[in-house]
Amino acid sequence: MLKEQEKNISHQDTVCVNESTLKQPWYYNVKYLIAGIIFGIIFVKAEVISWFRIQEMFRLQSFHMYGIIGSAVLVGMISVGLIKKFNIKTIHGEPITLTPKKFNKGQIYGGLIFGFGWAITGACPGPLFAQIGTGALAVSVTLLSAIAGTWVYGYFKDKLPH
Repeated sequence: MLKEQEKNISHQDTVCVNESTLKQPWYYNVKYLIAGIIFGIIFVKAEVISWFRIQEMFRLQSFHMYGIIGSAVLVGMISVGLIKKFNIKTIHGEPITLTPKKFNKGQIYGGLIFGFGWAITGACPGPLFAQIGTGALAVSVTLLSAIAGTWVYGYFKDKLPH
């Protein structure tokens, strides 16, 4: 059954395909945990996880979040451009494959639902863990809702319009 589902998955729906065959021990991933903790601290210090800053953004009262998001988009665009132009490989020498994403109207609906959820809860998936880490335990409800929403989408994906 799983092999059959894998055959039906279109690589057009993916932006970056990780087909690495390298096998690493579990402790090899500790560096990602450390990087995540550092990233979370940066989020806290930059007030990216502040529900107040997020509300300011949606009320068009402050440029703070737009500046952070805009600079992240710019860095991402430059990075992808450099990866494509110089055919940059991973640190292990494996090629990075970027496939074009096909546009469909579901992306508009998904973006709107995501934006409404972000505005209502004051949190998007990235900073959820940092918010919980700062003691905002009520955000656990948002985390569980995000997990449930992801599961529901996965369950109904094949039945949704393309």
